[in-house]
Amino acid sequence: MTDLAKPHVFDATAATFEDTVIRKSLETPVLVDFWATWCGPCKTLGPILEKLAADYHGAFTLAKVDVDKEQELAAAFQIRSVPTVMLVKGGQLVDGFPGALPEGQLREFLKHHGIEPAAPVEEDASVPDAEPVDPHEEVMRLRKAIEAEPDKAELKLDLALALLQTGAAGEAEQLLDGLPANLATDDRTIQARARLGFAALLKDAPAAEILEAAIAADPGDLRARHLLGVRKLVSGDAEAGLSQFIEMLQRDRGYGDGLARKSLIDAFRVVEDEDLVGRYRRRMSALLLV
Repeated sequence: MTDLAKPHVFDATAATFEDTVIRKSLETPVLVDFWATWCGPCKTLGPILEKLAADYHGAFTLAKVDVDKEQELAAAFQIRSVPTVMLVKGGQLVDGFPGALPEGQLREFLKHHGIEPAAPVEEDASVPDAEPVDPHEEVMRLRKAIEAEPDKAELKLDLALALLQTGAAGEAEQLLDGLPANLATDDRTIQARARLGFAALLKDAPAAEILEAAIAADPGDLRARHLLGVRKLVSGDAEAGLSQFIEMLQRDRGYGDGLARKSLIDAFRVVEDEDLVGRYRRRMSALLLV
């Protein structure tokens, strides 16, 4: 249950863990605090973690697990003492520590895993729906804007995104490469990089018919499955692409240093059908938890 006064803190249970922690971590890291009401150090650590969750404005969420009420979860994570904190990121447990740490060390722990405070979310203003923007017109508008303000890096990111929509991947990539560090990790930059990455994989890739024939001859040909999935994704058949990546994950999750999982996560960033993404996120989570 989420406290409305603490929007980034919630109670996790065995019944809700997959949805609220595993699936949520595919988008936002989740810190899991295993605690107990009788635990003295928990009373020190808990408020600090909740303060950080508020300070970081949604850069991570905090899941609270009462080990006495959720003994199944505590056993699954082999919790031997409380407090114990675990970090779940990208659908997997990546790190953790036992005991209560001071705020400074907790911030260092988060920083080590690439978690930095996000900007506060402003209240939504009620605005009418905007008309669809023609990407070619947007490119022209942004070029003029950059001429007027050549040092404004945000405009160059906007132009790179517009160029990707027109198919000008080469110029878009050059613009992305020239972005300052603060914009290089922007969500929109990450999405653009994912699109460029998929397109680059197809530079010397066989045609879809050849890849399909290779898979028919050898269903375990995961390289062919990966390239076919990318081809389907880039051509607009998102579900067919995701299906190939899921099949790869089911056959060998370790292939290519976790290539199937990485491809799925990149695909989730570029596929705009939220229902489709949700279905395949659930399938991926189920396979990773086996």
